[in-house]
Amino acid sequence: MPMSEPSTAGARFRAALNHERPLQIAGTVNAISALLARQAGFQAIYLSGSGVASTSHGLPDLGVTTLQDVVEDARRITAAVDLPLLVDADTGWGSSLMIERTVRELIRAGAAGLHLEDQIDAKRCGHRPGKQLVSAAEMSDRLKAALDARSDSSFVIMARTDAVAIEGMTAAIDRANQYVDVGAEMIFAEAVTSLEDYLRFTESVSVPVLANITEFGRTPLYSLDSLREAGVKLVLYPLTAFRAMNDAAARVYQTLRETGTQKDLIDMMQTRDELYSLLDYYRQEP
Repeated sequence: MPMSEPSTAGARFRAALNHERPLQIAGTVNAISALLARQAGFQAIYLSGSGVASTSHGLPDLGVTTLQDVVEDARRITAAVDLPLLVDADTGWGSSLMIERTVRELIRAGAAGLHLEDQIDAKRCGHRPGKQLVSAAEMSDRLKAALDARSDSSFVIMARTDAVAIEGMTAAIDRANQYVDVGAEMIFAEAVTSLEDYLRFTESVSVPVLANITEFGRTPLYSLDSLREAGVKLVLYPLTAFRAMNDAAARVYQTLRETGTQKDLIDMMQTRDELYSLLDYYRQEP
């Protein structure tokens, strides 16, 4: 008999990680993005805190959105697709009690897991200067709160460290190992700048390491093969489609404003039939 699908989102994420090495994770800012990622064949998807702030609220990624903002977008995505969703939980939005609530709410929203970071609560983009870190002990307390709050043991608790750009590689690896000792199941190594440093990370840390391959940041746009050779187990493209969508929309609006017609834009558009197929419209039409 064929093996049954894992029943929880966290279990599906772990199964995808075992099946695809490295596991490519597509950033999806909303439900339609998630449908497109599934159509392209991705096995896991991601909701970025920056994506929530930018897409849903028109705000910068400076720690201004709330748990409920993120949960609402996560719930919409998990309602649209069954792909396992990894969620950016920033610093957890507060005290240990708030972090516990964050875990419970995201499990209820159908997420597969989250990552917590070791920046101070007034966080900033991981590829910008001026980041500040909490102590490794304080970050460990964040992780302990998250781990203790799980009602589903398959829900993934990932630790992100921003220490590479601030304290250097050795300190970042030391932090990562402290987080693993507490119970972090995967490590998100932010703003790594060379394949050699990724290799140092993966050889020094006993759990899967994620590479954040975001455009216009500190990390070069390494190929999947190069990251595989460096021992990376998860490769994240957090806002790639979002940036392309924004650029396309800006061009469309400018063209409409300047020419007063969309006739020269048709070739770059998704057709009505393509959209209806993506949404399974025809089957559901009364």
